[in-house]
Amino acid sequence: MECYGLLGEKLSHSLSPKLHKHIFEELNIKGDYRLFEVKREDINDFMNSLKSSNIKGINVTIPYKEVVIKYLDELSREAKKIGAINTIFNKNGKLVGYNTDYYGFKYMLEDKHICVKNKRVTVLGTGGASKAVIQYLLDEEALEINLVSRTEKKLYTDEEKIKVITYDDINNKSGDIIINTTPVGMFPNNDFLPVSEEIIKKYDVLVDLIYNPLETKFIKLGIKNNKIVCGGLMMLVGQAIKAEETWQERSIDKKVIIEIYKRLINNFK
Repeated sequence: MECYGLLGEKLSHSLSPKLHKHIFEELNIKGDYRLFEVKREDINDFMNSLKSSNIKGINVTIPYKEVVIKYLDELSREAKKIGAINTIFNKNGKLVGYNTDYYGFKYMLEDKHICVKNKRVTVLGTGGASKAVIQYLLDEEALEINLVSRTEKKLYTDEEKIKVITYDDINNKSGDIIINTTPVGMFPNNDFLPVSEEIIKKYDVLVDLIYNPLETKFIKLGIKNNKIVCGGLMMLVGQAIKAEETWQERSIDKKVIIEIYKRLINNFK
């Protein structure tokens, strides 16, 4: 039985075990997927013990997508560019970091036929998931990127397309697409909004990386205002499939993504 899991600080509401169980079934893999809920003060011990454990691969979520990089032996090409990882492959005692959020985000936008080329995009949040989103926007030639931070951090200073602004500055901005990469609005805090409805009205497309609830308040207000909306469940499935491709060292048919997405939707009905 191969062992896999999810590393994070608070994981009680994670869909990942159920998601990967579906993938194991589709691919006829005898695998076990666990939740590794680790406190910040214990992350050093966990990572140091990972290499010699029987855990073949782990996904990484908030708040460790950047923290764990120093424990890894190698980073994939996209992980180096992004500066954050969400997948680790324990390959014969060598820990290799990957960023499959990038590919999950790509699947999600393609599924909704959302094109970012030559678009003005606002990104809420500066965490690990945000970094994957920013890299995708750069690669796909977004025209302008406003990155919204709680403080005016010195981020991406060498990228002309990116302007770092605060949540006060966003009141004076508008654009084509607004993307929420923060956890604001995630279950059980469903009634919270990352930005006001007035700001939402200034964009044509709303994208939320949150998948629980299936429709956040952010997305619901987008629907109310006749916007194109995209929730995070497809990204969750897409990044998980890419992680499994990495661990299993094989390609997985895209039909599997659609099949598992349909299964997971039933969790919200």
